[in-house]
Amino acid sequence: MDKQVAICVALNWLAVLCYVAATIVNVSGVIFRKEVVEQRSYQPVWLGLLVHSAAIAYWWRVVGHGPYMAPSEVLSADAWITMVVFLVFLRIFPRIRTASVIVFPVVFLMVALANFYNPGIRSLPPTFGGIWLVLHICFYKIAFGTLVIALAFSIFHLLKNRPITAAWMERLPSLDGIDLYAYRFAGFGFIFWAIGMLAGSIWAYKSWGRYWGWDPVETWSLITWLLMGGYLHLRRFFRMSGNRAAWFFVLCFVMSVVSLFVTSHMGTSIHAEYFR
Repeated sequence: MDKQVAICVALNWLAVLCYVAATIVNVSGVIFRKEVVEQRSYQPVWLGLLVHSAAIAYWWRVVGHGPYMAPSEVLSADAWITMVVFLVFLRIFPRIRTASVIVFPVVFLMVALANFYNPGIRSLPPTFGGIWLVLHICFYKIAFGTLVIALAFSIFHLLKNRPITAAWMERLPSLDGIDLYAYRFAGFGFIFWAIGMLAGSIWAYKSWGRYWGWDPVETWSLITWLLMGGYLHLRRFFRMSGNRAAWFFVLCFVMSVVSLFVTSHMGTSIHAEYFR
């Protein structure tokens, strides 16, 4: 391992340690209903985000391109944006605070997983550039961040809508409130996913003269978006709610994970280039 890779990996592991510490403090604060303890968990989160940002910026400078050319870069950047999206929406919707018990572990697991891939220094193909590529990547990452929050509230609904629930769940909004947040953040994810897909089509047209190629990533991305559209349609026009809606969204989230992190390993395609 050369010095540059070692520095990047060390920074990422330091960020993981901060996020793990934040998760332990946060979950204990939520479960034991100690609001002061829960608030203190945001100190290691901000420290972790600072170190994590430094790791991404350092590696960006080393390789000379954004974090989208290797699994380690993609996972680390997705984790970073998920945390940022949560912190931004927390300012707008303070009642989503308890979603941290899902968001924080997801983030540190993604960064830890990123460290098991060899980052390597890869050259940027000529077609991998331009504002549409940046928008394509950014909006997919933002969509994933909002979907993680929606997943948290879907899980909360399934847990709280049982005959016997844990005492800490009294801090959560009512079942209707939880259901509304799951619906709202799924809607955000649907919109951001659509913008990311549209921007990707324009980037493909400018790079190869076609909008759509039906490769595994594009096909699964469209299927996932249609599935999320079906979820929102059923909720809006057929009053689907409660556990059925929560389970339906869990399926949508699993599909989004497959689309973003699995399909790029299938066959040979433009998208497979950055995961090699």
